[in-house]
Amino acid sequence: MSESEQLTELAKRRGFFLQTAGVYGGVAGFYTYGPAGATLKDNLEAAWRDRFVTREGHMEIDAPTVMPEPVFEASGHLDGFDDMIIECVECGASHRADHLVEDYPELDVEDAEALPTEEVAELIAEHEIACPACGASLAGEPVEEFNLMFATNIGPGSSSPGYLRPETAQGIFVEFPQLAEYARNQLPFGVAQIGKAYRNEISPRKALIRVREFTQAELEHFIDPEADEPPLERVADVTLPLYSVEQQQADDGEIQEVTVTEAIEEGIIESDWVAFYLGLAKGWYERIGVDMDRFRYRQHLPGELAHYAADCWDAEAELAGDWVEVTGFATRGSYDLDKHAEHSGEEFSVFKQYDEPITVERPTVDPEMSYLGPEFGDAAGEIVAALESLAERDPDAFDGETVTVEAGGEEYEIPVEQTGFAIEEVTESGEHVTPEVIEPSFGVGRLVYTVLAHAYEEDVVDDEERTYLSLPPELAPTTVGVFPLMDKDGLGEKAQELAGELREAGLSVTYDDAGAIGRRYRRQDEVGTPFCVTVDYETLEDGTVTVRERDSTEQARVDVDGLGAVLSALRDGEQSFGEL
Repeated sequence: MSESEQLTELAKRRGFFLQTAGVYGGVAGFYTYGPAGATLKDNLEAAWRDRFVTREGHMEIDAPTVMPEPVFEASGHLDGFDDMIIECVECGASHRADHLVEDYPELDVEDAEALPTEEVAELIAEHEIACPACGASLAGEPVEEFNLMFATNIGPGSSSPGYLRPETAQGIFVEFPQLAEYARNQLPFGVAQIGKAYRNEISPRKALIRVREFTQAELEHFIDPEADEPPLERVADVTLPLYSVEQQQADDGEIQEVTVTEAIEEGIIESDWVAFYLGLAKGWYERIGVDMDRFRYRQHLPGELAHYAADCWDAEAELAGDWVEVTGFATRGSYDLDKHAEHSGEEFSVFKQYDEPITVERPTVDPEMSYLGPEFGDAAGEIVAALESLAERDPDAFDGETVTVEAGGEEYEIPVEQTGFAIEEVTESGEHVTPEVIEPSFGVGRLVYTVLAHAYEEDVVDDEERTYLSLPPELAPTTVGVFPLMDKDGLGEKAQELAGELREAGLSVTYDDAGAIGRRYRRQDEVGTPFCVTVDYETLEDGTVTVRERDSTEQARVDVDGLGAVLSALRDGEQSFGEL
């Protein structure tokens, strides 16, 4: 079996994840996390919250997964959140056209998503790429844009259209005015959210890698671009594996190992804030068990940048020979706040108080409505708004006898004397600042899959092949397995009692008395349980138990009194097994 097939088989057998509604044939793009998987996912989310929310002093919210249509009109998702689709006329199957091009062995195209649809269609026709489902040629079939959002209606009827959110970020952006108040209008501040998002993927594939319902852990860090600097000293010496645009476009391009400081000084990373989060996140990836030999940060090529991003880097993990994005680090600028301000008419800025009031010259207009109203009718209001905007951005436009503005798609020429244009001295105590946004966005399901894939190990113990998951104790679904050597002479009762005490101590415990002790070890190894405790006859005599460590299979005798504290210290990394 391939690496991915082995992992999928183990995941189903041991309760990590499985195809949803399998009794009805399953449904593509939806997976159910089993008991082990749900706990692993919860532990990963707790580790993320600890690193990126609690320790950084950020806020966290929980917004609805369904939002009204105007939110996505403003954000641009309604018009621009598309993938390329091509349909097979023979079997009716739909496919991601760009994926077909990328997967075709005779083509060396890594980012077909950045190509125009016409060019993708030409490549499919030129190389006579066939339908993966039935083998029929797709040459000549149109490649079209397909919006990935799931549509719904809010309330009865169809008068209030809504959508399942394709990202958690918009739930933060639309509440910015209130969130800024919670932050006392003091920049910078961050708002995080862990929750479900939905994308109607054309061709879900590779288990948890490309699905239609998934969990995101996102942080929106709002900064004053003119004043706020990241604490780079905390990550200055962290070494980053960077695969920049320059290296991707070079014939012999390779991953560069440079420190955060070097990446900034050499101009490899444009944004100091993005560099900070790349450095901060690297330590977290190591903490959750991502193999750093199978990890890189890849910079987005110009053609694949999102419409809001000035620069973007993806954290990618190598899985079964493919590089898969697990996190995106983007500079979103003020795009989202500007758009929601424009569409809602509300203020999406913070008021920045000056240390002392200052006197400045400001261009102003006070249009003569007795002239504008009769002259331009219903367009007068839009003309006034256009004059105010023009005075603010280009006061020199009012130097002549007339000034031209655009309103409602038409141009209007206004006598300057009717605009009330003037330069006035005003005293200001502060200014309104629209923050820019730095966004680290983590795909939780992909990280769960990555952690499982990178933890998967095989070896031989006592002349027997063993499969085990070398999961960090912090993430493992179960911390300790408790076994009686055999279920007689009071050993079972003592082991049950001990399991209960360890649960009361806050440990995740499983109890198992079925089969030979070696078989029970193997079962726990395969689910990633880092420690096993065996109650034997010596336990009844001197109050000690055998503690076994998963990866090394080494064992140590430990007093029952204080066992909970010892196991907690091992789980939390405060003590090593060798110290026992």
